[in-house]
Amino acid sequence: MTMNLDDEDLFRDAMGDVTPLKDSASTLWLKSPSTKAPRRPDVEAEQENFLTRGYLDIIPLATPLEYKADGIQQGVLDKLRKGEYKMDASLNLLRQPVETCRQAVFSFMQQARKEGLRNLLIIHGKGRDNESHANIVRSYLARWLRQFDDVQTFCTSQPQHGGAGALYVGLRKTEKARLDNRERHAKRSR
Repeated sequence: MTMNLDDEDLFRDAMGDVTPLKDSASTLWLKSPSTKAPRRPDVEAEQENFLTRGYLDIIPLATPLEYKADGIQQGVLDKLRKGEYKMDASLNLLRQPVETCRQAVFSFMQQARKEGLRNLLIIHGKGRDNESHANIVRSYLARWLRQFDDVQTFCTSQPQHGGAGALYVGLRKTEKARLDNRERHAKRSR
């Protein structure tokens, strides 16, 4: 299909003040998990994914999700709760089967760790009642995130990031990031 000159002029007029989106190197875009039934994973891959399945105590919708690992200062959680940390990556779990969510969360967290990311956003959705699918995924997330040694905090996000339908997740610094930080601060003190 080709455009005639009038169409091209209209298009240029309409798009004249549009600027392309900047390529953000600080955002890791992972593929959304497939809505198809998961394939039978390899035995090795299955052993690697330590996130639990099975019986779940559903957390009431009125109870905000929040976690702070031992030794983490309250100020870190407060700052995360206020959305003051820049998000490095996000994962969308909306309308995904629980097993797909489990696999996606595991892969996402492994990738985030490998990339040295610190602050994540996980969108799980917001149901209308305690038994809704979104709240079941939310309740599993509260369990799964505590199973990662690297997770130091998580809490409900600010409204602009999904509110009660999403979680901020704060990860520990990698050893490389710690060393870089030490070197940077050592240079300043000289």
